[in-house]
Amino acid sequence: MKKLSKTIASLAIATLLVACGGAEKKAEENTTEENSMEESVEVMDFMIDPSASNVVWAGNVLGVYTHTGSVAVSKGMLTIEGEEVKSGNFTADLTTMTPTDENYNPEEGKSKEKLVGHLSSPDFFMVDSFPTASFEVISHDVANKTITGILTVRGQSNEETVNDVKVDLVGKTASGKLTFNRKKYDVAFTHPAKDVVISDDVELGINLKM
Repeated sequence: MKKLSKTIASLAIATLLVACGGAEKKAEENTTEENSMEESVEVMDFMIDPSASNVVWAGNVLGVYTHTGSVAVSKGMLTIEGEEVKSGNFTADLTTMTPTDENYNPEEGKSKEKLVGHLSSPDFFMVDSFPTASFEVISHDVANKTITGILTVRGQSNEETVNDVKVDLVGKTASGKLTFNRKKYDVAFTHPAKDVVISDDVELGINLKM
């Protein structure tokens, strides 16, 4: 009887050891598979297509109207791993500034050409001396759809945040929205009329084609 009990106990221990060994092996296989999946995420470099990319802008005369327009993107690149933009940059050509709103009255001397001339002057972006603006990616928070980076305008650089970031690898596009305070970049013009206030905020819509 004692012999039988010992035999049963030995079989039980052996079965338990085999089961544990199998579980450990399965856990190791799962870990290896997960690591393999992580390692298989491809890092891809994309050049920006200037012909299909732009930055749209909006500036408000508070309580009166909003001027909108676009500038061309002259160059750029993005390095993407999975859904994350690991690094990248783009340059906007301010000499291509094109108004798109209809808040003009040429008879009163308010034309699109006059606006572009004023925005290009030292009052605003001083385009003769600083014909481009640029953005350099620092980090991408995929969960919150934000990218932090360095914006350079008129020779001044500050850290800014791009919101509502969308990266579409199928359509090969990347987009986002950035609002910056123009006075941080020495774009400090104030309207001479006391009842006309120009917003300090400039709103940008970034549209990049890869």
